[in-house]
Order: sequence, then C-alpha cells, then structure tokens
Amino acid sequence: MKSTSAFISAIRLFSHPDGTSAFETGKIPTLKPMNTTTFWASTVTEEWEKKKHAAPRRQYVVTLKGSILFKVSDGSTFQIEPGIILLAEDVEGEGHSWEIVNGQEWERLYIPIADGADDFFIQDSE
Repeated sequence: MKSTSAFISAIRLFSHPDGTSAFETGKIPTLKPMNTTTFWASTVTEEWEKKKHAAPRRQYVVTLKGSILFKVSDGSTFQIEPGIILLAEDVEGEGHSWEIVNGQEWERLYIPIADGADDFFIQDSE
C-alpha cells in the first residue's frame, strides 16, 4: 500500500450486523478539514488492549512508531505501521485484537471523529 500526495493509505475496521469485525483497505484525502475536537498521544499499552475488544469510539489511530498486527473475527490480519492510518469504527460486537510485531512500543495518536461526522474514508476498488 503506497500513499500519494493527494491521499494517505488507510485501513478501516468495522462491525458487521452480526457483531463480527472485518477490515477494508483504502485511503483518506490529505489537506481535508476533519471533524474532530481533540486528540491525545499514547505509548502505554494495557493488557486488555491486546485482547479482543471493540473500539471505544469512532477514531483515527495514527501510528508514529511501531508495527502492529491486527486480527479480526474471521482470523484475517493486517499490519499497521507509520504512514498508514487506522480508522477504528468497529464500535459494536466482538471487535479486534492486536499485537506489536516490531519492537516493544507502539507510539500513536488517537483522534476521535465527531458524532455523525464523515470519516472521509475511500475504499480501494476491487
């Protein structure tokens, strides 16, 4: 997956109506005002985060350092690293799990999406 000057690569986690989680690849446009109100940085990883869980809110997760392997309900996996934005929208159901695959630490920004706001995600064509 490669970013262009007009877009940044992204992967979107989402929930199916039956509560299972899945993902799709795509992109988010650059220089587009996003409907967010706050953000925070984290380097802390708590054990519950590595177990299967739903996202606590719709949010962008921007990795600054680290390589993370995510797993969804059907066992499919994808890797997030700097340069790929994670769009966490699997807020219902069983959610996802993840593990650090490169290094010991995951530095990231959490940027919640305002209620009802567009996430600007564009799915890759198949």
